[in-house]
Amino acid sequence: MSRPTGTETARPTDPVGRAVPRPRHSDGTTVQRTVLPSGLRILTETVPGVRSVSFGIWARVGSRDETPAQGGATHYLEHLLFKGTSRRSALEISSAIDAVGGEMNAFTTKEFTCYYARVLDSDLPLAVDIVCDMLTGSLIPAEEVDAERDVILEEIAMTEDDPSDGVHDLFAHTLFGDSPLGRPVLGTVDTVNALTRDRIARFYRRHYDPTRLVVTVAGNAEHATVVDLVTAAFDRAGASGPGAEPVGPRSGHREVRPAGRVDIVERRTEQAHLVLGMPGVSRHDERRWALGVLSTALGGGMSSRLFQEIREKRGLAYNVYAHTSGYADCGLFGVYAGCRPDRLDQVLDICRQQLAEVAEKGLGDEEVERAIGQLAGSTVLGLEDTGSLMHRLGKSEICWGQQLSVDELLAHIAAVTPDDVRRVAREVLGQRPSLSVIGPLNDRRAARLTEAMS
Repeated sequence: MSRPTGTETARPTDPVGRAVPRPRHSDGTTVQRTVLPSGLRILTETVPGVRSVSFGIWARVGSRDETPAQGGATHYLEHLLFKGTSRRSALEISSAIDAVGGEMNAFTTKEFTCYYARVLDSDLPLAVDIVCDMLTGSLIPAEEVDAERDVILEEIAMTEDDPSDGVHDLFAHTLFGDSPLGRPVLGTVDTVNALTRDRIARFYRRHYDPTRLVVTVAGNAEHATVVDLVTAAFDRAGASGPGAEPVGPRSGHREVRPAGRVDIVERRTEQAHLVLGMPGVSRHDERRWALGVLSTALGGGMSSRLFQEIREKRGLAYNVYAHTSGYADCGLFGVYAGCRPDRLDQVLDICRQQLAEVAEKGLGDEEVERAIGQLAGSTVLGLEDTGSLMHRLGKSEICWGQQLSVDELLAHIAAVTPDDVRRVAREVLGQRPSLSVIGPLNDRRAARLTEAMS
């Protein structure tokens, strides 16, 4: 479930950019937030007793910000920012982090991009300097654009070779159509081949200014030290313009395609892979907490309904689960299963029956209570390292403009009632589902499957 993962509601800094004081949490951590005059936001969570620190820079740009002709530009740019600046070559960037035993990487989503490094606390100045240099001073060399194009095409091919991953891209298209949310983050072979160095450079200049960036740090680091290091790095790059306001979280409303659509891709695979689902709720919708509990009860663990009915009782599939995705203006709920092709009809029937039954009758109180406990426990256990804490800070600031403490997160989950879950089950699961399938289905089987969903 996409949900805010941070600490308290974000507050502005005072007029001279000093950090607003934050209370110390019961777990001993301290979160602080500073907004520089350039509009750059810096959030830190100091974690006593660790010797590592995770440093990240988040850009408020994702694949949904691309036009059809720019498909894959955000992800392409993510690769290219590692390819050299006026101060460092690509090899010098990677060698510097390797030399201190650190880790550095990046990822692109539909709504944001993140570049991060995890190092020893004593090597934080190095990590700040390198990542900030990449974000503010990339040269995007023409020769690297051409070389990296082949790497990205290989990444697209790798995704196509993994239908358990590709079926989720297919389902996004099934639900959202030929819209930014319905197109793959990686782009397509045609769009990636059409992207030029100039087009990518313009995309870079437009989306990577300080008002659209958020710096997050978690671990053994003092807030004032981080602010000084980041300020110096952006000043050195000439990226500290005065008097700008940060760009806030996305908002709005998006209409989702009518339900009941079926997309089938015939491919000679050993398994058939399906996603059955429907529109969910946006990440700003208060129903997201109840939908997260519902998703957990339906397909979030070994005791969940779908796991028990499909794997444990009948042995029809090895992997089956439910999931939700919440975007700024809409969302989705889906059930995934991978099974032998001759079992596809049976697995699909069980999934449809379970969704329909829960939509009509809801979940029992005991199921809801167990799901709440599971969701609460997994939430806390997922925040036990500096990388996860850094991620929580960044995603919360980019997506919600606020932070929630772990205690506040747990309170939201604990406040969900069986009636809340039954209500969201009627509203979400009561919709006509759509279906995406990748597998060895001939035309006759595909037609029969489409007819069964009508």
